[in-house]
Amino acid sequence: MDSTPSFSNDRLLWQDFLAGEVRAFEKLMSDNFRLLFQYGCKFSKDRELVKDSIQDLFLVLWEKRGNLNPDAAVKPYLMASLRRLMHRQVSSRAWVGGEALQEEDDYFDIEFSVEDEYIANEAIAVRSGQLEKLLNALPRRQKEVVYLKFFQELSREQIAEVMAISPQTVSNLLQIAIKHLKAHWKAGFLLFFLLHFLL
Repeated sequence: MDSTPSFSNDRLLWQDFLAGEVRAFEKLMSDNFRLLFQYGCKFSKDRELVKDSIQDLFLVLWEKRGNLNPDAAVKPYLMASLRRLMHRQVSSRAWVGGEALQEEDDYFDIEFSVEDEYIANEAIAVRSGQLEKLLNALPRRQKEVVYLKFFQELSREQIAEVMAISPQTVSNLLQIAIKHLKAHWKAGFLLFFLLHFLL
């Protein structure tokens, strides 16, 4: 994974940013804003809060760039940083429905993109909607692990970094989530889901 062109480009961009290059900083923001916005929206329906949090994150990164790890894996590092920043705002800002995020079963939303060609088939679209509901019925930490593993393609170690948990806990949460999905879904469509959406 570390040898992919994307990883290499991210590493070079990160190092240029740490060196104080404004263009690298701007590109780091533009390249990762959509990813961070989608991830932030998993925790809060307040889109302005999410945008503000991302802006705050990049301001903090710029101010502290001299002390940041030059070998950080950019994508999981940014996601972990945004997650921590948003959680710290619990005491001062309202979360979904005006309620603070306190329990692990609270808000974390997974949505499928209707742009995928597989969704063109109406029957599959209906099943996708049903599976989306099933995923969103999982406890929040299980949903987050599924999202980071299959939708963002992070490794077990990267997920552990993002969520501030051990790699073994990541494995445990993922196994429990998959077991739940298998128990509540027809094996045939679960296989389709795994092949076309997750792998």
